[in-house]
Amino acid sequence: WSLKSVGVLKSQSRPPFVSLQELEDVLHSGPHSCHHGDEVWPQLYLGDMVMSHDKFLLWQLGITHVLNASHGKVFVHCAVGVSRSAALVLAYLMIHHQLSLLSSIRCVQQKRWIFPNRGFLRQLLDLDQKLLEERLINN
Repeated sequence: WSLKSVGVLKSQSRPPFVSLQELEDVLHSGPHSCHHGDEVWPQLYLGDMVMSHDKFLLWQLGITHVLNASHGKVFVHCAVGVSRSAALVLAYLMIHHQLSLLSSIRCVQQKRWIFPNRGFLRQLLDLDQKLLEERLINN
């Protein structure tokens, strides 16, 4: 896995503001089906409650923790695996891998259908702006 291999590049020169409507358009343009769990980033899985209870499948995939892992794979889930847990995965990619919100969405969408609700998207937009401002100050 690499940012280049999944079609996501860290961009220093991107527009600072993305509208809620633009994000929803990107979300609508992605695939509209998913499995109970999908690997959306190396060693990071996103899924639903069904997979979270399937201990054999979690073991087969090498998932050692559902919330936190020590050199193992992580499985993030909520009831359906498309809004709450997706928002957490997007925030993780933004904070720990320095991806923009739009790049994070596109990256995850290549592996799984997601659709965070508008409230989560607003919070992620705020986070995206704060992270961009921090990067500009620190560079």
